Amino acid sequence: MAELLRMNRSVINTRQVRRHFSSHAEEYDRYAMVQKNVVGRLMDIVRSQGAVSGPVLEVGCGTGELSRQVSALFPDLSLTLSDIAHGMTRHAARTVPGATAVDADAQDLPFGKAGFGLVLSSSVYQWVNDLPRAFAEGARVLAPGGCFAFALFGEGTLHELRESHRLAVAETGGHHSSHVQDFPSGAEVRSALAAAGFKEALVRSVYEVETHSEVENLLRNLKRIGAQNAAGERPRGLASRHVMRRMIQIYRQRYASESSIPATYEVIYGLGRKPA
Repeated sequence: MAELLRMNRSVINTRQVRRHFSSHAEEYDRYAMVQKNVVGRLMDIVRSQGAVSGPVLEVGCGTGELSRQVSALFPDLSLTLSDIAHGMTRHAARTVPGATAVDADAQDLPFGKAGFGLVLSSSVYQWVNDLPRAFAEGARVLAPGGCFAFALFGEGTLHELRESHRLAVAETGGHHSSHVQDFPSGAEVRSALAAAGFKEALVRSVYEVETHSEVENLLRNLKRIGAQNAAGERPRGLASRHVMRRMIQIYRQRYASESSIPATYEVIYGLGRKPA
């Protein structure tokens, strides 16, 4: 079922993801405002679960924002942070004293079975090709009764940009693929949790709206945090100037206020527990 749900999404080039985020590790925190809000909400979910036993693993640590807060909340628990992008792993290791840092793919975690009491991830799982496999890996490394908590960007993310580009391409009669990454749906997330065997699973969407003075600023911001399209079938090189210019015009006409343009993010929060 999960494969059918994802059949219309582009295949993600993992090598591109690794390169994009590694090269932007040093400036990521200056521009990733929505991602910081997501970490705060995810920590609220973690706190609501009460005491945690056993070591903690963060999948896709980025610059270490979530790991730092987890370390402060559970100072006596062993913490392992991991990321597919070596630049991010190194950056996080420098900012989270005492944590073990490992380069790791969320779909193939280099850890033994049942080694962690809590597995966390923020703004990562939208970058994997096989969400059921990634969630199954989270379940595999969890101890019985362990908690799996995550946040990822859903299919409503950057809908303004996606629609503006679609209309611009249609107007010009072109066949350019979208420059916006595809994101999983809530149905895909629920299906992947069920397939991984999690019980008491909860999934909900929250919408975050970021504002920018211009569409060009939004595009630059996405590039600065490494959140570029990593689809295997992404356009080669820049889209035609005519399409890009028209896309920006449409975005302004359809969505701009007097002083800014919005950029909407659908954040899907999930929580599951491994059967005891």
